[in-house]
Amino acid sequence: MDANALRALQAPLKNKYREAPDSAVITLRAKGALDDTSIACKVETGRALAVAGLHPATGGSGAELCSGDMLLEALVACAGVTVKAVATALEIPLKSGTVSAEGDLDFRGTLGVDKEAPVGFRAIRLTFDLETDAPQEKLDQLLKLTERYCVVFQTLNHKPELAVSASRS
Repeated sequence: MDANALRALQAPLKNKYREAPDSAVITLRAKGALDDTSIACKVETGRALAVAGLHPATGGSGAELCSGDMLLEALVACAGVTVKAVATALEIPLKSGTVSAEGDLDFRGTLGVDKEAPVGFRAIRLTFDLETDAPQEKLDQLLKLTERYCVVFQTLNHKPELAVSASRS
């Protein structure tokens, strides 16, 4: 896909969202079922069933997916799609590239060993390795816009309003 094809694809959507801002707000959903035989949750991905379990550092076997890894994978997926879309829109040729994310966790917090230890990632690093002949100022612009428009990055960067509830079935 080139820049013109991307613009043509997105133009009607942008116009619709300008004219009717409420139509741009959608609700994405994820659903999972608690496993009845182990400490795991079966997450419906739309393509297959992903079984998430405890990380080995918290007593898991390592056979199931770790939700922390899944969070980083979602960041990589979103950032990868975003960098491609921005590069296409700006006509920055990318011959190839990789996206990686790594995050630091202190499992003392998750396991309740130390009340002062944080629960969750205390640092996440997102890295792009891009093969391109574009000048540095174009790469800087690409990175700035990718950061700005990556939904998962921005969600992590600016805490959304969160709510938790439970009901009996």
